Amino acid sequence: MKKLIVASKNKGKLKEIKEILSDMPIKVISMDEAGVDIEIEETGMTFEENALIKAKAVFDVTGNIILADDSGLEVDCLNGAPGIYSARFAGDNASDNDNLVKLLGMLKDIPIEKREARFVCAVAAILENGSYFTVRGTCEGYITDTPNGENGFGYDPVFLVPRFQKTMAELDEELKNEISHRGNALKLFKESIKKYI
Repeated sequence: MKKLIVASKNKGKLKEIKEILSDMPIKVISMDEAGVDIEIEETGMTFEENALIKAKAVFDVTGNIILADDSGLEVDCLNGAPGIYSARFAGDNASDNDNLVKLLGMLKDIPIEKREARFVCAVAAILENGSYFTVRGTCEGYITDTPNGENGFGYDPVFLVPRFQKTMAELDEELKNEISHRGNALKLFKESIKKYI
């Protein structure tokens, strides 16, 4: 069985990816499990560029099939911010809560109907022969006034999914993986990687 290394140290993200790819004939492992301990600087200007930077850094060390994603939140009334800076919106070592506090502070006088947002996920894959591809998935919603829900991570507690009138963090994992930006990107990834496997 082929090994696929996920170029991420984010445990929440890794768990989601493993669950979504669990029906594939491939062994999904983390950088830690692969013995890769490198710091990767995300210097790209798009989600796709950052995903490829991460994938290439781990590929150069291992030569395995690599999957990397770069994802974030785009809020329309903030001109697409936090965007590629989602994880470090409130500073380099910001916690999820720091980022939420900053985001909600910036939106405090804006009514919910004007808080349209989307989660974006770009997935980059590098195959053993060095060829690569990227795919993108999105999920549309709104930013709530207060965090709700215990599932998920990052901006999930304030991202309202209109179809269910619940935040991403209030949805069960199976439903979240079905409709999320990462779920949508990984469906496209699966279609592309099937040809190779």
